[in-house]
Amino acid sequence: MDTRKDSEVSPARRRLSRRRFIQVSALAGGGLLLAFELPVRERLAQAAALVSGTHGAGPPGFAPNAYIRLTPDGVVTLWVAKSEMGQGVMTAMPMLLAEEMDADWATLRIEQAPSTPAFGQQGTGGSTSVRQSWQPLRHAGATARAMLVAAAAAQWKVAPGDCQAKAGAVVGPQGQRADFGALAAAAARLPVPDQVKLKDPKDYTLIGKPVPRVDAAPKTNGQAVFGIDVQVPGMLVASVTQCPAFGGKLAHVDDRAARAIPGVHAVLPISSGVAVVANDFWTAKKGRDALKITWDLGPNARLDDAAIAALLHKAAQEPGVRAWKVGAGDAAVAAAQAAGGKLVEASYTLPFLAHATMEPMNCTAHVQKDRCDIWVPTQAQTFNQGTASRITGLPETAIHVHTTFLGGGFGRRFEQDFVAQAVEISKAVARPVKVMWLREDDMRHDFYRPANLALMRAALGADGTLRAWSHKVVGPSIMARVFPSRVRNGLDMGAVDGAVELPYALPNAETRYVMCNTPVPVGFWRSVGHSINGFTVESFMDEIAHAAGQDPYRFRRALLGRDKRALQTLDTAAAMAGWGKPLPAGHFHGIAMHRGFGSTVTQVAEVSVNPAGEVTVHRVSCAVDCGQVVNPNTVQAQMESAIVYGLSAALLDGIHLRDGGVVQANFDTYRVLRIDATPHVDVRIIQSGEAPGGIGEPGTPPIAPAVTNAVFAATGKRVRSLPIRAETLKA
Repeated sequence: MDTRKDSEVSPARRRLSRRRFIQVSALAGGGLLLAFELPVRERLAQAAALVSGTHGAGPPGFAPNAYIRLTPDGVVTLWVAKSEMGQGVMTAMPMLLAEEMDADWATLRIEQAPSTPAFGQQGTGGSTSVRQSWQPLRHAGATARAMLVAAAAAQWKVAPGDCQAKAGAVVGPQGQRADFGALAAAAARLPVPDQVKLKDPKDYTLIGKPVPRVDAAPKTNGQAVFGIDVQVPGMLVASVTQCPAFGGKLAHVDDRAARAIPGVHAVLPISSGVAVVANDFWTAKKGRDALKITWDLGPNARLDDAAIAALLHKAAQEPGVRAWKVGAGDAAVAAAQAAGGKLVEASYTLPFLAHATMEPMNCTAHVQKDRCDIWVPTQAQTFNQGTASRITGLPETAIHVHTTFLGGGFGRRFEQDFVAQAVEISKAVARPVKVMWLREDDMRHDFYRPANLALMRAALGADGTLRAWSHKVVGPSIMARVFPSRVRNGLDMGAVDGAVELPYALPNAETRYVMCNTPVPVGFWRSVGHSINGFTVESFMDEIAHAAGQDPYRFRRALLGRDKRALQTLDTAAAMAGWGKPLPAGHFHGIAMHRGFGSTVTQVAEVSVNPAGEVTVHRVSCAVDCGQVVNPNTVQAQMESAIVYGLSAALLDGIHLRDGGVVQANFDTYRVLRIDATPHVDVRIIQSGEAPGGIGEPGTPPIAPAVTNAVFAATGKRVRSLPIRAETLKA
């Protein structure tokens, strides 16, 4: 998406954008329908092409994935292809439309677009929904407003400039008034204007205002339908057991006891394991428990944590490929040291992490002779179509994806394994089938955040200034599995997100990447590479500040130069926390800043450590600049959510491996932050007036280093490996 302000985009470019994106037609019964296209994240678009086998093909014809529907009763409906997984898109996106259309918010509705190729490519991820919709939705709303005003002006025989749209109606110069619904049919017959004027931000009545979430009511009164709630006539339920070792396969199954259970319809070996299909979930689980299976654990039967660590450390001996360089790069480290500078070195390790969504993976599919319907909580509808097409042999035009609410996504619901299972089983039994995973399945058969090793070196000048910076990122590549075309010369740029183009003014810097793939499947995890490199960069920056004998906040501040947005978040968070002021006895501060997804976030953690080495986070002060804010309620909620998510990874558990598979099975062994351990979180939103940045992910990267930097202040001990272990911090 073009992130420049409207004033920086030429009128010709704006006209081209509108002509490409907006088409108008009349609805039966006298309504108005505007069809337009929202950009889909490049990664999802490439995924769809890879799965469907059309990679490299020319661009398709116009296939809108968003519609505005205005019916004669005045109800405005936005039909859009973004998934609601708690990030608030079902509220933010209609706000963009209603603002520029001057629609009545009380009558505006949002519907999930059905997913067929006729609706274009669809997917949700990378904190892009509002960023990508910011221009197209406002332009579409302004276009609808202009056409409705023109229709009213023609009816009253006055100039359009003498009319004004307001709260779902057009008001004329003599007090005439016509509701949008009454004007819809006439507006549909008008040509689409070449140019429309967007509102000045000072005139916003919705954008930037706290608006209650439209999905809150159905989620609290039980009306919301998540994937796990789907019911289809004639539906069966399947439970799938999979090999406990990565890369293993089925050797033999004795299913006689399972088949004898009343209500069990079938026991099917499928590509990913063995499925028990029954009338209901508990019968399917009972049948699954009755299976006697022999697994061939394959080549990874002895894989464990030590083996992964050995792989990473061996790979770290390689030079890697350069991802970013400033000045003389890492060669300046040795030069600065030779000139009498101080060398600072550290290595950091991070474990594999599970997504741990509250709603385990599930999918309902109905494969028929000429079509396939899929009901699924998904982040990648277009990818789902490609997966189902490959399994069924049906064209993608025959694959219909019905998107439900998502009980958490975090990148996990981009994957296709649970969708493939449902389609494969439904095809085999010729019935609609819901696949439901156990929590244990979800934990042990995830696509995990990559384990990572980082080697850091820096040199300080005699005056205490940072002269050179070197960062080597060692870890598996997500892109090598999902989008191999994006990996060039061994470089996965997603793996170095947050380790390149740092906001700090470094005279010499270099970041290198060493790809070290393992048998453990890896995937997108909330903030992806930023969550790894944010911890490494901000932990090491703190180490350098202390080596220079300087305050960590002021050391960072000096390095930010003229970056006003970064400086403001840093200063704001420090002021919120009372940085440098006395704290309660035994409490200490740590600070960290991170930029990613078009937003900048600084967090200060207030922490204490007891004699047993147990860490308590009492308070988090968070300042965020995400550009133009659409709904401040959502920004605050997402910052709080991201902090809790990141704290779980920092304080509690990583994924451990033994005998080729994952040790953890449920929340008793893979713990997440409980409400009694959740700190008080203060969020301050900085209004910068820039184009919107992402908000679902940027709050996660800085929380772990803010906490570990505070732990150092409390104990004098550096935490260079997550999660934090109490035994290493004992007094």
